[in-house]
Amino acid sequence: MRALLSVYDKSGIVEFARELNELGWDLVSSGGTARVIAEAGIPVTDVADLTGFPAILGHRVVTLHPKVHGGILADPTNAEHRADMEKYGIEAIDLVVANLYPFSAEPSIELIDIGGPAMVRGSAKNHAHVAIVTDPSRYGAIISELKAGGSVSQATRTQLARDAFAHTAAYDAEILAWFDAGMPAKGETAEAPGDLPETLTLELKREQVLRYGENPHQVGARYSSAGERGWWDSAQQHGGKEMSYLNVYDTEAAWRLVHSIGERPAAVVIKQANPCGVAVADDIFTAYTRAHECDPVSAFGGIIALNRVVTLEVAKAIAPVFTEVLVAPGYEPDALAALQEKKNLRILTAVAPGAPGLSLRPIDGGYLVQTPDPVTDDNAGWTVATDRAPTDAEWVDLILAWQVVAKVTSNAIVLVKSGQAVGIGCGQQNRRDAGHLAAVKAEGRAKGGAYASDAFFPFPDGLDAAIEAGATCVIQPGGSIRDEEVVAAANAAGLAMVFTSERHFRH
Repeated sequence: MRALLSVYDKSGIVEFARELNELGWDLVSSGGTARVIAEAGIPVTDVADLTGFPAILGHRVVTLHPKVHGGILADPTNAEHRADMEKYGIEAIDLVVANLYPFSAEPSIELIDIGGPAMVRGSAKNHAHVAIVTDPSRYGAIISELKAGGSVSQATRTQLARDAFAHTAAYDAEILAWFDAGMPAKGETAEAPGDLPETLTLELKREQVLRYGENPHQVGARYSSAGERGWWDSAQQHGGKEMSYLNVYDTEAAWRLVHSIGERPAAVVIKQANPCGVAVADDIFTAYTRAHECDPVSAFGGIIALNRVVTLEVAKAIAPVFTEVLVAPGYEPDALAALQEKKNLRILTAVAPGAPGLSLRPIDGGYLVQTPDPVTDDNAGWTVATDRAPTDAEWVDLILAWQVVAKVTSNAIVLVKSGQAVGIGCGQQNRRDAGHLAAVKAEGRAKGGAYASDAFFPFPDGLDAAIEAGATCVIQPGGSIRDEEVVAAANAAGLAMVFTSERHFRH
């Protein structure tokens, strides 16, 4: 029996090679894999000695040879194959161990592997006779099968082949993504690339089986994109139940929002993927307590995200409130101990989220795809539409209100006063209702504050709720055919109004 070993990820390969050698297998290898096996004192034949050719063209050609691929693809039950093998001196290869360099780690033309994927695909095609191992975690099970029965079972070879094609598909997806990121779309120049690639290849790997889906009768899981690592992949859970689909979905929304509203200590409370509390302050305790005060009824069973280390004082403030998930960059030891007494609270430590990618939503037979919707505190391009400009204090609240309303389900209105969201109206079919809901929730706390709308006001009555709540400044995209009427109504009410010229619908 012969095995060909050629791997980028060399974890466990020496131990695996030693076990194969002790079972009487002949080992063939190349490059760095051959070197580490030989240095461990394990007999191994270099591919160059098998083929009679050294690595050429700067290692672009190493294993691309009939004695390699003939041995991998030969069907020993086929008389014609056996005759060719005898004629050309080809020996069968029964086991191939190969995994590929993570292309996205350092993409370049020279790291586009040809021989490796060819070996993997050839072995997977011939899985009736060849076992292809691309994952080091499989080594132990393979050795156990060989010791128990002398060969790798057909069921295992089939599963290994499936995993092998997934491995090469993920590798090709990384290369395609690199080309899409750096090459112009068809008919365009390199100086003016299209916003969206002509094709998208989705290669997803299941990373986490979730407690259940959106509802308990649904199955859910978290997948990662090929060649990518997000903050979820390094997050640590310190306590509580397993995460469910909505726990992950809502926590993602909370973590992104708390990292998008500036550098000051900030707290966000999310419920049903919408903020029900947001605040910034000079310390994280004040930020959290003010965020919770926005809508304590909705905060029950919510998600809390903080952008500072959790202190014992904050932990004690959170403890009386039923919370599904708490995510923060860290915890003081006594704070973590206090929080872990709440057995159902999922406590996460996480790094900041990366930049958002393309947004995909399934439709019948395909997907809707769009670029991200970035929101910053950069007010370049904003214009004051009213006779009165906002004061410095109003500007601060306007910016925060705009950052928050962009992350609220449309139609959306957000009221902010002194760095605290005090009223949030979301998911309404008309803007008046969203504003009225925000004003009711504010309960008089919005006096002198900011009123933000994610889209323009189609009629002047869109300002009624701002006036009702006592807000003194308004921020909205503008662009309605009735802008002049809306501005006139704002002037009549003494409101300062800012146009951003950018809508932030979120469905």
